[in-house]
Amino acid sequence: MFSIDMQSRVPIYEQLYNRMISLMIKEVLKRGDQLPSVREMAKELGVNPNTITKAYNELERDGIIYSLAGRGSFVGEFDISTIKEKAVADFDKAVKDALSKGVERKELCDRIMGGENND
Repeated sequence: MFSIDMQSRVPIYEQLYNRMISLMIKEVLKRGDQLPSVREMAKELGVNPNTITKAYNELERDGIIYSLAGRGSFVGEFDISTIKEKAVADFDKAVKDALSKGVERKELCDRIMGGENND
């Protein structure tokens, strides 16, 4: 269910964050579902537990999951529109950053129209 791409330039914690959101949107993970412990997830993915903690902290900060001391982390009540708004804000920031570094608008448009496989 959880997978990461070790060859990707996207940080592992961010891949995990995005994967969890995707699973929630697809209702594979539902409100109230318990997430694997940090140790379990780190072992399953073969990564440092601090990486999992960072992903869980980001998800919790954004109100997507919640933690109960001694019980674990759980899928919370999340608003899909809030998730989409954050994605659009992140995209806008990335576009502005790319433009400020000299990337042409046409190149950005071509990459967007080319789909997701433009790593």
